Amino acid sequence: MHPHHRVQRRSAAALGAVVGAVLLAGCGTGGGLRSAGATPTAIGPARLWPELPPASAAPYDYGEGETAHIPGIEVPDGDVHRLDPVAVVQAGLKARPNRSSGTAGLPADTVRHIVACPTEPASCPVLQPYFRDLTGDGKDEMVLGIRLPGRQLSVRVYMPEAGGLTRILSTADAVISVDLAGRDLIMRVPSAITGYEYRTAWSWDGRQRAMLPTRDEILRIPASRAPQPHPTTARPTTGSTTAGPTATPSVGVSAERR
Repeated sequence: MHPHHRVQRRSAAALGAVVGAVLLAGCGTGGGLRSAGATPTAIGPARLWPELPPASAAPYDYGEGETAHIPGIEVPDGDVHRLDPVAVVQAGLKARPNRSSGTAGLPADTVRHIVACPTEPASCPVLQPYFRDLTGDGKDEMVLGIRLPGRQLSVRVYMPEAGGLTRILSTADAVISVDLAGRDLIMRVPSAITGYEYRTAWSWDGRQRAMLPTRDEILRIPASRAPQPHPTTARPTTGSTTAGPTATPSVGVSAERR
Protein backbone atom coordinates (compact mmCIF):
# COMPACT_ATOMS: atom_id res chain seq x y z
CA MET A 1 0.00 0.00 0.00
CA HIS A 2 1.26 3.46 -0.86
CA PRO A 3 2.42 5.39 2.28
CA HIS A 4 0.36 8.42 1.28
CA HIS A 5 -2.80 6.32 1.26
CA ARG A 6 -2.01 4.85 4.71
CA VAL A 7 -1.58 8.38 6.13
CA GLN A 8 -4.99 9.42 4.74
CA ARG A 9 -6.70 6.33 6.21
CA ARG A 10 -5.06 6.80 9.60
CA SER A 11 -6.03 10.49 9.63
CA ALA A 12 -9.64 9.62 8.78
CA ALA A 13 -9.71 6.94 11.45
CA ALA A 14 -8.29 9.31 14.03
CA LEU A 15 -10.81 12.00 13.08
CA GLY A 16 -13.66 9.50 13.37
CA ALA A 17 -12.48 8.46 16.80
CA VAL A 18 -12.36 12.08 17.95
CA VAL A 19 -15.85 12.80 16.61
CA GLY A 20 -17.19 9.66 18.26
CA ALA A 21 -15.65 10.64 21.56
CA VAL A 22 -17.17 14.10 21.35
CA LEU A 23 -20.60 12.66 20.60
CA LEU A 24 -20.35 10.21 23.46
CA ALA A 25 -19.22 12.94 25.77
CA GLY A 26 -22.12 15.11 24.65
CA CYS A 27 -24.60 12.45 25.67
CA GLY A 28 -23.52 12.87 29.25
CA THR A 29 -23.98 16.63 29.31
CA GLY A 30 -27.05 18.57 30.36
CA GLY A 31 -28.08 19.14 26.74
CA GLY A 32 -28.26 15.45 25.86
CA LEU A 33 -31.22 13.12 25.70
CA ARG A 34 -32.59 11.92 28.99
CA SER A 35 -35.20 9.37 29.92
CA ALA A 36 -38.61 10.73 30.80
CA GLY A 37 -39.29 7.75 32.99
CA ALA A 38 -41.60 4.83 32.53
CA THR A 39 -44.39 5.30 29.98
CA PRO A 40 -47.84 4.90 31.55
CA THR A 41 -49.68 1.83 30.40
CA ALA A 42 -52.65 2.62 28.18
CA ILE A 43 -55.94 1.58 29.76
CA GLY A 44 -58.80 0.79 27.43
CA PRO A 45 -62.47 1.44 28.18
CA ALA A 46 -64.20 -1.04 30.45
CA ARG A 47 -67.90 -1.62 29.92
CA LEU A 48 -69.94 -1.59 33.10
CA TRP A 49 -72.94 -3.83 33.68
CA PRO A 50 -72.68 -5.58 30.32
CA GLU A 51 -75.64 -7.79 31.21
CA LEU A 52 -78.05 -4.84 30.92
CA PRO A 53 -79.95 -4.74 27.60
CA PRO A 54 -79.21 -1.60 25.55
CA ALA A 55 -81.99 0.98 25.33
CA SER A 56 -83.70 1.24 21.96
CA ALA A 57 -85.62 4.50 22.43
CA ALA A 58 -85.08 7.84 24.16
CA PRO A 59 -87.07 8.27 27.40
CA TYR A 60 -87.92 11.87 26.53
CA ASP A 61 -88.44 13.77 23.30
CA TYR A 62 -86.63 17.11 23.38
CA GLY A 63 -87.47 17.94 19.78
CA GLU A 64 -84.11 17.22 18.19
CA GLY A 65 -84.56 16.83 14.47
CA GLU A 66 -88.13 18.11 14.48
CA THR A 67 -88.94 20.05 11.30
CA ALA A 68 -92.02 21.70 9.83
CA HIS A 69 -93.07 23.13 6.50
CA ILE A 70 -94.30 26.70 6.97
CA PRO A 71 -97.66 27.03 5.17
CA GLY A 72 -98.41 30.05 3.04
CA ILE A 73 -94.79 31.24 2.74
CA GLU A 74 -93.28 31.16 -0.75
CA VAL A 75 -89.59 31.64 -1.51
CA PRO A 76 -89.44 31.11 -5.28
CA ASP A 77 -85.87 32.33 -5.67
CA GLY A 78 -84.64 30.92 -2.37
CA ASP A 79 -83.88 34.39 -1.00
CA VAL A 80 -85.03 34.49 2.63
CA HIS A 81 -83.76 38.07 2.97
CA ARG A 82 -86.99 39.24 1.33
CA LEU A 83 -89.26 37.56 3.87
CA ASP A 84 -91.11 39.40 6.62
CA PRO A 85 -89.98 37.75 9.88
CA VAL A 86 -93.28 38.48 11.63
CA ALA A 87 -95.23 36.91 8.76
CA VAL A 88 -92.97 33.85 8.96
CA VAL A 89 -93.60 33.40 12.69
CA GLN A 90 -97.33 33.99 12.29
CA ALA A 91 -97.54 31.40 9.51
CA GLY A 92 -95.51 29.01 11.65
CA LEU A 93 -98.26 29.03 14.26
CA LYS A 94 -100.28 26.88 11.85
CA ALA A 95 -97.39 24.60 10.89
CA ARG A 96 -97.61 20.89 11.53
CA PRO A 97 -94.23 19.44 12.54
CA ASN A 98 -93.07 16.08 11.27
CA ARG A 99 -93.61 14.82 14.82
CA SER A 100 -95.21 16.39 17.88
CA SER A 101 -92.71 16.85 20.72
CA GLY A 102 -94.25 20.05 22.03
CA THR A 103 -90.97 21.97 21.82
CA ALA A 104 -92.19 24.22 18.99
CA GLY A 105 -95.24 25.37 20.93
CA LEU A 106 -95.47 28.91 22.29
CA PRO A 107 -97.25 30.25 25.39
CA ALA A 108 -100.73 31.63 24.75
CA ASP A 109 -99.71 35.14 25.84
CA THR A 110 -96.77 35.10 23.42
CA VAL A 111 -99.06 33.96 20.60
CA ARG A 112 -101.41 36.88 21.30
CA HIS A 113 -98.51 39.34 21.08
CA ILE A 114 -97.32 37.74 17.82
CA VAL A 115 -100.76 38.07 16.26
CA ALA A 116 -100.88 41.73 17.35
CA CYS A 117 -97.41 42.58 15.99
CA PRO A 118 -98.70 44.63 13.00
CA THR A 119 -100.80 46.91 15.23
CA GLU A 120 -98.71 46.80 18.43
CA PRO A 121 -95.08 46.67 17.26
CA ALA A 122 -93.71 47.88 20.61
CA SER A 123 -94.83 44.66 22.32
CA CYS A 124 -93.98 42.35 19.40
CA PRO A 125 -91.77 39.51 20.72
CA VAL A 126 -90.22 38.71 17.32
CA LEU A 127 -86.62 39.93 17.21
CA GLN A 128 -84.70 41.08 14.14
CA PRO A 129 -83.61 38.24 11.83
CA TYR A 130 -80.07 37.14 11.08
CA PHE A 131 -78.91 35.32 7.97
CA ARG A 132 -76.23 32.69 7.42
CA ASP A 133 -75.71 29.69 5.16
CA LEU A 134 -75.93 26.98 7.82
CA THR A 135 -76.61 24.04 5.49
CA GLY A 136 -73.78 24.58 3.01
CA ASP A 137 -76.04 24.73 -0.04
CA GLY A 138 -75.00 28.28 -0.93
CA LYS A 139 -78.26 29.87 0.25
CA ASP A 140 -78.76 31.72 3.51
CA GLU A 141 -81.06 30.47 6.24
CA MET A 142 -83.11 32.84 8.40
CA VAL A 143 -82.43 32.79 12.15
CA LEU A 144 -85.21 34.23 14.32
CA GLY A 145 -85.58 34.84 18.03
CA ILE A 146 -88.87 35.12 19.93
CA ARG A 147 -88.92 36.56 23.44
CA LEU A 148 -90.74 34.34 25.93
CA PRO A 149 -91.87 34.93 29.52
CA GLY A 150 -89.29 34.40 32.25
CA ARG A 151 -86.49 35.97 30.19
CA GLN A 152 -86.43 32.93 27.94
CA LEU A 153 -85.84 32.91 24.20
CA SER A 154 -87.16 30.70 21.43
CA VAL A 155 -84.61 30.29 18.63
CA ARG A 156 -85.76 29.12 15.20
CA VAL A 157 -83.98 28.52 11.91
CA TYR A 158 -85.77 28.49 8.55
CA MET A 159 -84.42 27.01 5.32
CA PRO A 160 -85.64 27.81 1.79
CA GLU A 161 -86.62 24.54 0.15
CA ALA A 162 -88.48 23.69 -3.06
CA GLY A 163 -89.88 27.20 -3.38
CA GLY A 164 -91.18 27.18 0.18
CA LEU A 165 -89.85 27.46 3.72
CA THR A 166 -88.98 24.74 6.23
CA ARG A 167 -88.25 25.21 9.92
CA ILE A 168 -85.15 23.13 10.66
CA LEU A 169 -84.59 24.18 14.29
CA SER A 170 -86.87 25.15 17.14
CA THR A 171 -85.56 25.32 20.69
CA ALA A 172 -86.09 27.52 23.73
CA ASP A 173 -84.05 28.27 26.83
CA ALA A 174 -82.92 31.02 29.20
CA VAL A 175 -79.92 32.04 27.15
CA ILE A 176 -76.81 34.02 28.01
CA SER A 177 -76.01 34.55 24.34
CA VAL A 178 -76.61 33.16 20.86
CA ASP A 179 -73.78 33.19 18.31
CA LEU A 180 -73.17 32.15 14.72
CA ALA A 181 -69.76 30.53 14.21
CA GLY A 182 -69.14 29.17 10.74
CA ARG A 183 -72.12 26.91 10.06
CA ASP A 184 -72.90 26.38 13.73
CA LEU A 185 -75.43 28.13 15.92
CA ILE A 186 -74.08 28.24 19.47
CA MET A 187 -76.23 28.85 22.54
CA ARG A 188 -74.82 29.63 25.97
CA VAL A 189 -77.18 28.79 28.82
CA PRO A 190 -76.84 29.29 32.60
CA SER A 191 -76.11 26.25 34.73
CA ALA A 192 -77.56 25.51 38.14
CA ILE A 193 -73.91 25.17 39.27
CA THR A 194 -72.38 28.51 40.20
CA GLY A 195 -69.49 29.46 37.93
CA TYR A 196 -70.49 27.14 35.07
CA GLU A 197 -72.55 27.40 31.92
CA TYR A 198 -73.84 25.10 29.22
CA ARG A 199 -72.77 25.56 25.63
CA THR A 200 -74.66 23.82 22.83
CA ALA A 201 -73.65 23.89 19.18
CA TRP A 202 -76.43 23.18 16.69
CA SER A 203 -75.23 21.94 13.29
CA TRP A 204 -76.90 20.91 10.05
CA ASP A 205 -77.32 17.17 9.57
CA GLY A 206 -77.93 16.20 5.97
CA ARG A 207 -79.41 12.83 6.84
CA GLN A 208 -82.05 14.25 9.18
CA ARG A 209 -82.30 17.46 7.17
CA ALA A 210 -82.43 19.36 10.44
CA MET A 211 -80.18 21.20 12.88
CA LEU A 212 -79.01 18.83 15.62
CA PRO A 213 -77.20 19.53 18.92
CA THR A 214 -73.87 18.08 17.81
CA ARG A 215 -71.95 19.37 20.85
CA ASP A 216 -73.41 19.90 24.31
CA GLU A 217 -71.00 20.62 27.16
CA ILE A 218 -70.74 22.27 30.55
CA LEU A 219 -67.85 24.70 30.95
CA ARG A 220 -66.37 26.85 33.66
CA ILE A 221 -67.00 30.55 33.21
CA PRO A 222 -63.73 32.47 32.67
CA ALA A 223 -62.75 34.68 35.60
CA SER A 224 -63.12 37.76 33.40
CA ARG A 225 -66.83 36.98 32.88
CA ALA A 226 -67.64 35.58 36.32
CA PRO A 227 -70.00 37.81 38.34
CA GLN A 228 -68.19 39.66 41.10
CA PRO A 229 -69.70 39.91 44.59
CA HIS A 230 -70.82 43.41 45.57
CA PRO A 231 -69.10 44.90 48.63
CA THR A 232 -71.29 45.39 51.68
CA THR A 233 -70.97 47.53 54.77
CA ALA A 234 -73.40 45.52 56.84
CA ARG A 235 -71.93 44.19 60.06
CA PRO A 236 -72.35 40.55 61.00
CA THR A 237 -75.22 40.03 63.39
CA THR A 238 -74.99 38.09 66.60
CA GLY A 239 -77.51 35.60 67.81
CA SER A 240 -79.98 33.62 65.75
CA THR A 241 -80.55 34.41 62.10
CA THR A 242 -83.26 33.48 59.66
CA ALA A 243 -82.22 31.35 56.71
CA GLY A 244 -82.54 33.08 53.36
CA PRO A 245 -84.33 31.68 50.32
CA THR A 246 -82.80 28.64 48.69
CA ALA A 247 -81.50 29.17 45.17
CA THR A 248 -83.41 27.21 42.56
CA PRO A 249 -82.51 26.52 38.92
CA SER A 250 -83.87 28.88 36.29
CA VAL A 251 -87.09 27.74 34.71
CA GLY A 252 -85.30 28.01 31.40
CA VAL A 253 -82.74 25.35 32.24
CA SER A 254 -83.68 22.20 30.39
CA ALA A 255 -85.05 19.44 32.59
CA GLU A 256 -82.32 17.01 31.60
CA ARG A 257 -79.66 19.42 32.86
CA ARG A 258 -80.98 19.82 36.40
